Amino acid sequence: MAQPRQNKPSPALSGLAPGVPTRVLAARVLAQVIGRGRSLKAELATALPTLDDSRDRALLEALCFAVLRRRTAYDAALAKWMQRPLNVREDELRALLLVGFAQLDALDLPAHAALSATVDAARALGKERQAGMVNALLRRAQRDGIPALPAREAFPQWMAEQIEQDWPEQADAVFSASLQPAPLWLRVNRQHGSRAAMLERLEAAGIAAEASEVGADAIRLPVPVAVSGLPGFADGALSVQDLSAQQVADALAVPTGARVLDACAAPGGKSAHLLERDPSLRLLALDIDARRLKRISETFARTGVGEHAQVRAADATDPASWWDGQPFDVILLDAPCSATGIIRRQPDVLLHRRATDIPALVALQARLLDACFGMLAPGGTLLYATCSILREENQFQVEAFLQRTRGAGFLPLGDAYGHDSWAGRQRLPGEQGADGFFYARLLKKG
Repeated sequence: MAQPRQNKPSPALSGLAPGVPTRVLAARVLAQVIGRGRSLKAELATALPTLDDSRDRALLEALCFAVLRRRTAYDAALAKWMQRPLNVREDELRALLLVGFAQLDALDLPAHAALSATVDAARALGKERQAGMVNALLRRAQRDGIPALPAREAFPQWMAEQIEQDWPEQADAVFSASLQPAPLWLRVNRQHGSRAAMLERLEAAGIAAEASEVGADAIRLPVPVAVSGLPGFADGALSVQDLSAQQVADALAVPTGARVLDACAAPGGKSAHLLERDPSLRLLALDIDARRLKRISETFARTGVGEHAQVRAADATDPASWWDGQPFDVILLDAPCSATGIIRRQPDVLLHRRATDIPALVALQARLLDACFGMLAPGGTLLYATCSILREENQFQVEAFLQRTRGAGFLPLGDAYGHDSWAGRQRLPGEQGADGFFYARLLKKG
């Protein structure tokens, strides 16, 4: 995975008109993501702290997400309207034009302010000679609108074909939902009070909120707000977590005081949820990447569950290097996957995921399943979960595991977890307002 660049925007940006630094940063972030294959999350982690105003940070994120969701349509507009294509070295200028289109199209910002700030951003990027071209292209977009393209066209061909093969009746809905902004889901910490009490706190703060019908601790905000404006977030009473991820705790149904392994735990939200429900759990949060342990520890500290858990850097596929031999009653395996169920939250998946990635991911998932099942106590349960919607990583993966593994069975899950997928359940993006997610509850027969 590409690492974030440790750069800061030029000090000269501080002297620019309001709104211009945000467009400059958006162009720079997108140039790295689109042109150099870097991670959107990593690039935003570097860029966002350089903006003091929360409104500017929100706009930067919105611009980047909108461009990546509609990039195919914006590229088509550029190809149609430009007599000559941009030089391959003009990655920041191209990205800025896409940012301009997103303001007028997906975000529907006031045209005058959008054009003015974007043209000024071109000059700030050292593109004084091209500022007139930027102005002309944005005015064309304002006048004519961005040509419409089917949602499927935003997907790599291999991915679109695989989704159509796996989900022929739902494919069009998957394409459409994956390009829509995701709602803000909150998780209520039971150690701080009930969901009903939190709904009252949110109402008192003037924040519209709805309780989920299928997630016991889940609240949805129809209109997202800044995390800093959420009552109870700072002290751990609330966390941001999608409904699908929250339902992992429901599916696990962990016995009181059980010994639990979260085999791929970072950033720690699912482990924290389990401990919020039952602080008596003996939980080990494991992750192969030692750098990510800090995120887990920060999550545990904010939610107040840190004293109840162990955090360790280790490879779940190699128990001999770290496991003490004491079986776990419950294991959560939220396995590395293609992330095809969370494109609306990680739109750069459309750029970076390759068909050749899938066999390697499937092989890793199989190794994790085999290793984790070997650490499970007789009568114990293992929840295999992914944020993928590809059957090869989900249904077919579980089928193969059950066929090769003596003493393995499965415990059915209900309709609240999505479509029946033989031994598991598959929710598709946007269903019940949630991310695409797969769940299979496996049993080690006694």
